[in-house]
Amino acid sequence: MSIFHPSSEGQQRPRTARTRGRLCEALLAACEEQPLDRVSVSDVVRRAAAGRATFCLDCSDLRPLALDVCAETARQAVDALHAWDDVPPAPRRPDGLVALMEAVRTRAGVYRSLLRAGRSASCCTRSCASAASANSTAAAPGSGEDPIASAVAGLFTGVLADWVHGRIDACPAQPAGRVRRTLLAVHATAASR
Repeated sequence: MSIFHPSSEGQQRPRTARTRGRLCEALLAACEEQPLDRVSVSDVVRRAAAGRATFCLDCSDLRPLALDVCAETARQAVDALHAWDDVPPAPRRPDGLVALMEAVRTRAGVYRSLLRAGRSASCCTRSCASAASANSTAAAPGSGEDPIASAVAGLFTGVLADWVHGRIDACPAQPAGRVRRTLLAVHATAASR
């Protein structure tokens, strides 16, 4: 399952977004074979069918790509968590989140390697909070703060970290369902204030 979609790459030009997505996918593939600290830029560039100069335009090393992988996973999780059409949302199975957690589980070693790569965990939390904030109206007007987005970010990144480190022993539907129920409770609490 590819987690990179050109439309989710912000305001980049389509070609740039596609190239960056290919580089991220190549990094994931390389990390399936060895830890991030042993993966070379040359290997990633070769796998992505990109030129070294193209890589150097975007990145100084592989860490920014590792951050992109973690951030994209966080953004997709928030989108999956907030994928409801009914208000309040019905307590149904969060299929998008279950699929994402299954994809992460198949590459758990890769994500463990990426999360150890320095700032990846905090970047994942920030990306998750940013995406959650876009889906929330709980921020105090003019404050720039969104406690609901922070709660969603902390909730998901904590579960994701435990998931990839094997501290949650369950099928993907169980933690996904718990995360969704907790998210609903957080939103209900915010709406009642």
